[in-house]
Amino acid sequence: MIKSLVGGIVAATAFVMLSSSAIADPEIVKGPAAEPDCFVPWAADTQFFKFPKKEGPYRIALANGYIANTWRIQMIQTAKAYAAQKDVAAKLKEFKVVSTGEDVPAQISAINNFIDSGYDAIVVNAQNPTAFGPVIKRAKEAGVVLVAFDNILDTKDAINVNVDQKGLGELWANWLIKHIPNGGKLLEVRGVAGTSVDTDRHNGIHEVLDASGKKWEVTEVAGKWDDPTAQKVTADAIATNGPFVGITGQGGDTGIVQAMIDAKHPFVPFGGETENGFRKFCAAHAADGLKCSSAGTGPAQVAVAIKTAIAALEGQVVPQSVKLPLAIVEDPNFKAGQDYFPDQSDNFFVGNSFPTCGINFTAQEIMGQSKENQ
Repeated sequence: MIKSLVGGIVAATAFVMLSSSAIADPEIVKGPAAEPDCFVPWAADTQFFKFPKKEGPYRIALANGYIANTWRIQMIQTAKAYAAQKDVAAKLKEFKVVSTGEDVPAQISAINNFIDSGYDAIVVNAQNPTAFGPVIKRAKEAGVVLVAFDNILDTKDAINVNVDQKGLGELWANWLIKHIPNGGKLLEVRGVAGTSVDTDRHNGIHEVLDASGKKWEVTEVAGKWDDPTAQKVTADAIATNGPFVGITGQGGDTGIVQAMIDAKHPFVPFGGETENGFRKFCAAHAADGLKCSSAGTGPAQVAVAIKTAIAALEGQVVPQSVKLPLAIVEDPNFKAGQDYFPDQSDNFFVGNSFPTCGINFTAQEIMGQSKENQ
């Protein structure tokens, strides 16, 4: 009886020791980050993490959600292109990609599977900012570094990498206010409902419009950041609520302009994303009234997220929240070969480099990769 009890205590003690050793609580340290020009803290009070160093090479997974638009497809291709670069590939034992669609439980299940399979880090573009609490806790307890980008996680227990999405909405709204002196009817083409990006951009737009003192009547439609979807909902909106004095689109902007052309809707000021086709239209029709602000961040932010995960695994100091710069060009400064590329696909997102992070891709390098799970 005594022997059995002692054995149980020893086993329990060993279990506690094993469990506690797996927890990858980062040490909170003073900045700056290991690469301060790349890993820029979000705000003055952003904490800096130093995770326990792991020996490489590493197993890293990308858990993507929504895939049915060109930005996400290009993002997957960019992630694979980055993982294939010689210096990065030398640090990776395995790089796995899974896209699960708009089903939040399916994305959570995928992350759980990666944790159970012993991956060192998981990079995630989250379908919902608040639904991942239990899986964030599991990752922490398992010693897995979790890095969210683009659509981030509402937590201090993971690293977030993003641009100021609300600030992007504010930028577009200010562009419309500048070019539409008397207010009026606007069309707002939103993204994917429930994501942090869509919500933040929408809030930024409306806070600025509401504070302008002008009267606005805004028609909202869901374009899902996708050209065909955005083109259809724009055509429907023009037919039922048009004409509009200005437009803002979170993505699918090439399709939005095409819907205007098809409906013979007058060209109006437009605050939109960084699609190559949209910028082609902006340059071609500026004199006809299509005055554009094209801003955002290319899908290459996934490469910054992977770079951040590797740095954390190597025990380097990184901010808990990394702020990326916006790529912005506005009328009349659209230059062929620099701001848009006449010979490239309309669906290609421009601004696919972060020079301060040593990240830069050619269109050919990205487009040579597949969008499929691996």
